[in-house]
Amino acid sequence: MKISKGWFATESGSIIKVNRAVTITLSAAVVGMLLVPAANACALTEPPAPLVMGQLLADAQSPLALATVPDLARDLSSASNANNASLVGMWSFKYISEGNTTRNPSIADGTQLNFGYIEFHSDETEIINSGARSPAQQNFCMGVWTKTGRYTYYVNHFALNYNATTGALVGRIIVVETLTVSPGGTLLSGTFAETVFDTNGNTTDHLTGQVTAQRITVDTTTP
Repeated sequence: MKISKGWFATESGSIIKVNRAVTITLSAAVVGMLLVPAANACALTEPPAPLVMGQLLADAQSPLALATVPDLARDLSSASNANNASLVGMWSFKYISEGNTTRNPSIADGTQLNFGYIEFHSDETEIINSGARSPAQQNFCMGVWTKTGRYTYYVNHFALNYNATTGALVGRIIVVETLTVSPGGTLLSGTFAETVFDTNGNTTDHLTGQVTAQRITVDTTTP
């Protein structure tokens, strides 16, 4: 899949349009990955199936880069009405793999690792409902966040990991994110780095990638 045009938000809030090309490929190694256990955000223990490929951003901190024309119009309208570009609210998110090709098993850049819903609260806490994880393994996890700039935020996220068969705790996960909200506050994007620990506190895995999300409002009609 190729995308030739994108819209980017600068730190000052202005919008610029650039032309670029991004290519996604599906390798045999990624198909094989589906058969091998892995770890992921919100304590995922195996890659979701069927395999879904997402679109990586050329700049992970440019949330308008992949915006559709309606998305862009909505964000520009929100920004012109002086609405705050706040992280607070409910979002539909995706986690896309980037930088995990040397991992064993390898994960191709662009592989969707997780999806679901996230809420950021005004008391600087947050909660995620992970759609790529079964409730038996614990698909809800929590974190805290802080504002670092006009449109930027830092998130420290904690998750528990359970064996779906026995119910035993098998480890914990910490995910840190750097996020940028669009000037109109309707889209966000950024990066994540995930460290997986066993019950003794030993590091067992590390994953990195990009986060993209779209705000959910009372007018949202599609999941």
